[in-house]
Amino acid sequence: MAGKSKVELAEFLTHQYLCESLTIKEVETLLDYTELVQFRKNETIADIGEVGEALYFVVKGEVALYYDDGGQESEVGRMTEGELMGEMSFFDRKPRSARMRAKSDDTRVLLLSRAKYKRIRVEHPYIAVNLLEHAVISLDHLFRRVSNDVAGFSQYIHGGGIKR
Repeated sequence: MAGKSKVELAEFLTHQYLCESLTIKEVETLLDYTELVQFRKNETIADIGEVGEALYFVVKGEVALYYDDGGQESEVGRMTEGELMGEMSFFDRKPRSARMRAKSDDTRVLLLSRAKYKRIRVEHPYIAVNLLEHAVISLDHLFRRVSNDVAGFSQYIHGGGIKR
């Protein structure tokens, strides 16, 4: 695992929500199914229109999410260390609606491919359940952030101004 040893990654993961109910051995098992991938600043991790064939877990750095509105790219969110990305397209198998791009040099993510996910579901169902739970919580947080943004914007548009 380039740059970080399996022991260092296991130690990092044991402090993340994704793995808080896993034993150290289960965390090490999860690492056996993932690949540590490094990206340079502004390098695209996953692009709009692709069907998600992997889940990504940010280990180091920051990743920006971009929406492309007819050639005009707008940043719509950021993912930081400890956050899961790509779960919507991965599970619903629909094309991505956002581009994921590294925002810092030496951005590192753990990549879990669809093939490895299928294996872990059968070989280690408890670990797979933890991944699914984390994906649900991640999507819930995304939905709540978007809902709050829309509610705030709506309040502003309809004359309420911005609450301070």
